[in-house]
Amino acid sequence: MSGAGFWDDRFGGADYAYGTAPAAFLEREAGRLKAGARVLMPADGEGRNSVFLAGRGVEVEAMDLSPKGIAKARALAAARGVQVAFHLADITAWDWDARRYDAVIGIFMQFLAPPERARVLAGIGRAVAPGGLAMLHGYAPRQVGYGTGGPGAAENLYTLDLLRDAFPGWDVLVARDYDAEIAEGSRHVGRSALIDFVARRPGS
Repeated sequence: MSGAGFWDDRFGGADYAYGTAPAAFLEREAGRLKAGARVLMPADGEGRNSVFLAGRGVEVEAMDLSPKGIAKARALAAARGVQVAFHLADITAWDWDARRYDAVIGIFMQFLAPPERARVLAGIGRAVAPGGLAMLHGYAPRQVGYGTGGPGAAENLYTLDLLRDAFPGWDVLVARDYDAEIAEGSRHVGRSALIDFVARRPGS
């Protein structure tokens, strides 16, 4: 896993490394979240996705381990006139059992090696309230050959089978594996191999 120093370097410039607009996945799927829904966004970076949801009336908590990323996220929230509860925290040390959420949303959090990823995905499953959603968006392994973003480690990337296996017994609402042209800041630009996954935890 990349440490805080790596991400501080990534987020240290004046520009937003991945832009200030939300991921297209989140724009498509945000309608699943009602105003007032409690949402956790791990590895939120500079805040583009959490701030977007807060603007839709969602109650958002967001975490990242980079102080510079959190500072820029707070600045973006202030500029947009929204409230997000930002936490300076390491995703691998987060207390997933402290609170239940209507949704946990992870977008491009693919700096985790497979053992860490398995623990985090299990934690996400515990943090989602019965009837709530796990929403994940990231790169598929063929992205390594495209070279347009991501960690360059195919083992860190998603397959639909991997995500289905991580949430056994959940109702899978969205499972897409596709290519698209994206332009998200200076770090995600060009043809990209993408995975969208939304699943609902059983119960009510």
